Amino acid sequence: MSRGRRNTTGRPIARRAAKYTILNVTQPAELMDFIMKKMDGISRNKVKSLLTNQVVLVDNVITTQYNFALKPGMKVQISKAKNNHEFKHNMLKLVYEDAYIIVVEKKQGLLSVATDHVKERTAQHILSEYVKRSHRNNRIFVVHRLDRETSGLMMYAKDEKTMNTLRDNWHDIVKDRRYVTIVSGEMERDAGSVESWLTDRKLYVSSSPVDDGTGKYALTHYKTIKRANGYSLVELKLETGRKNQIRVHMSDLGHPVLGDERYGCEVNPLGRMALHAFKLCFYHPVTGELMEFETPYPAAFKSLMLRKQL
Repeated sequence: MSRGRRNTTGRPIARRAAKYTILNVTQPAELMDFIMKKMDGISRNKVKSLLTNQVVLVDNVITTQYNFALKPGMKVQISKAKNNHEFKHNMLKLVYEDAYIIVVEKKQGLLSVATDHVKERTAQHILSEYVKRSHRNNRIFVVHRLDRETSGLMMYAKDEKTMNTLRDNWHDIVKDRRYVTIVSGEMERDAGSVESWLTDRKLYVSSSPVDDGTGKYALTHYKTIKRANGYSLVELKLETGRKNQIRVHMSDLGHPVLGDERYGCEVNPLGRMALHAFKLCFYHPVTGELMEFETPYPAAFKSLMLRKQL
């Protein structure tokens, strides 16, 4: 049996016009320069708009990086239709995407990765479904994590090679990773560091000032931004990335993170754990370009620090 619709003459009916303008890459070039050269007369701002609106694909992968390095044999596709791959989700905001990585801002309450009990309500699953809109074989690879109740910036890889590059060279690639928190009580010092050896006990992470052979070394730097209403607004910079590191180290200082009952905080004025990953700077795992991302402090954090004691 023949496939496809046919008219009364027996000839196949013409298919709809192609959805994409296809440009074949024959020599190395940066994406924006390539498009401007191939599409004579197009302005730089128009190309930027195409990239921002996520209607440019490289080898079937949505690419927004203007200086993405093209290689001979690659195929650039520019959608002729309105973008149907736009990412929208109430728990996850797309901050940046190219052929190799995705950077997102996660809301509190959303798991970073799938667990034995939760498969679908995770950032990993949501992003996996998103990239499959472009091609069913596309996948998302986990590079690092944020606790469920921590909000903020995260990065995922879009292929296994990039994932391995990031994991194997994490400390060299990541230049700066910072968090903001509100802790119980007023911090005694304006700045300082906390170091200890952390051991994952499944239900919690224990901290030891000495290496007993079971823990992993952890180092956190902190800076007190403001003291008010019996709380402290604190910025933190991680030298290591251990499970629950900030939460444990703040508890070690006697100032647990607000809303963090597990590590000793008895108050929760925000109705959430007051921890947000607001800055992520790293060298791109493929291009080597310095990538810098920063989000504002959560509005609820600012409001709490403005309140006056009654």
